Amino acid sequence: MTKRVLVTGGAGFISSNFIHHLLAKTPYEVVSLDALTYAGNLENLSGVMSHERLSFVHGDIRDADLVRDVVSEVDVIVNAAAESHVEKSIAEGAREFVTTNVEGTQILLDAIREAPLERFILISSSEVYGTAERAPMDESHPLNPRSPYAATKAGADRLAYAYHVTYGLPIVIVRPFNNYGPRQHPEKVVPRFITQALCDEPLTIHGDGHASRDWLYVEDDAEAIQAVIEGPLEVVAGEVINVATGVDISVTEVADLVLDVLGKPPEQRRHVDERPGQVDRHVGSTAKADRLLGWRARTSFADGLERTVTWYRDNEAWWRGILAREARVFSS
Repeated sequence: MTKRVLVTGGAGFISSNFIHHLLAKTPYEVVSLDALTYAGNLENLSGVMSHERLSFVHGDIRDADLVRDVVSEVDVIVNAAAESHVEKSIAEGAREFVTTNVEGTQILLDAIREAPLERFILISSSEVYGTAERAPMDESHPLNPRSPYAATKAGADRLAYAYHVTYGLPIVIVRPFNNYGPRQHPEKVVPRFITQALCDEPLTIHGDGHASRDWLYVEDDAEAIQAVIEGPLEVVAGEVINVATGVDISVTEVADLVLDVLGKPPEQRRHVDERPGQVDRHVGSTAKADRLLGWRARTSFADGLERTVTWYRDNEAWWRGILAREARVFSS
């Protein structure tokens, strides 16, 4: 029988790209659950909302009754619902991040205790590691989250693991590194640089720009999550798996590459104050994903950036609409 896959936060960045991927590359039925906060945008699912294998539920993972109803009808959960705006977590504190990222995950976990299913995949984050103490960071690297957002992701990550150990639930924890690609909210660094360059505005770089990240093209991430769904349960259950490229590139280099792709002058960069809790270096080990899933990232940063720039250039109304809505909220 065809699997039914619940993707929480389905109108977000990674999750909407994953849904597009599932509908194009697999026979699975997909249920998208999203509260449609600032991070969820139905336009991210344009082109597939009427797909015969996709159903959409407008709701919140913190709604325990709704979650129980939805979970009882699916085979696999990919929990990608999260408050993910790092700057917001720094400016406003962690309250909303705790309720969605930690309590929402707890509600889902308790629902699958009542209604067992094939597997539960938690989309954690490489941010739980903090700054690299060794490179590349493997899954045994200490967890040292450096922002309220990252701390709540670490909380959900460890809670899911504890439910596996305590209750034997079929849980897999995936820690993607820095995703980029189409449909990413323009507050994130790669689309922020692209949209700033397209508007002929300065590319704002925190600090001196030496901080480096392992940049993962979102379609590669989707392939990795599919591999987790399809991997033998006895191999993946209870495991933590990095999704990374094994290569890190500094923020300054990313800015320069964006300017180069768009034919803009390098003088368009501008350095601003360092962000509190900044992570210095982030680069992930790919060995475990290769060993357990047979997965490796296929997209070079140069190719992925070219595709991403093209998407933002071709979908100007999408990102300008987001920026306009946020400007109205900020000014009100």
